[in-house]
Amino acid sequence: MPRKQGSTDKMHRVLLELYERAKQSYRQKKPELGVMTVEEMGYHAGISRQTMYDYLNRWITLNIINKTSYIANGKVTIGYKLTGNTLEQSFEKVMNRIKMNMELTQRYIRELQRLVKNEKISETQSSKADEPFKIEEKVAVEA
Repeated sequence: MPRKQGSTDKMHRVLLELYERAKQSYRQKKPELGVMTVEEMGYHAGISRQTMYDYLNRWITLNIINKTSYIANGKVTIGYKLTGNTLEQSFEKVMNRIKMNMELTQRYIRELQRLVKNEKISETQSSKADEPFKIEEKVAVEA
């Protein structure tokens, strides 16, 4: 996913920090501990907030993380957390989602193929049905 040299390691650090926070959140039963703001993610990755948003969009699209908000000390904080309790669970969810999308696409392709096949058969049958009628008309006209 990363485009620049060394970016993969930086993104791994962010994912590991998200994982560590998810562990703490799960142990202490405080869901707000598992949430990281974009600024915190950018700090761990050593990149700007805007660049971090580019990576976040990719992770959200893949469903690795979710956007969430929580209230602490009377302030609403918007951040991101892993979709599962662990990195492995998050990636399993991603794999299942991709698999379901591929299966759905395969069903669409099969249905499209069936419709194309039926359309061709229908065209062939209608053209064959018209041909004998034309021959009979010619015979009737000559007689």
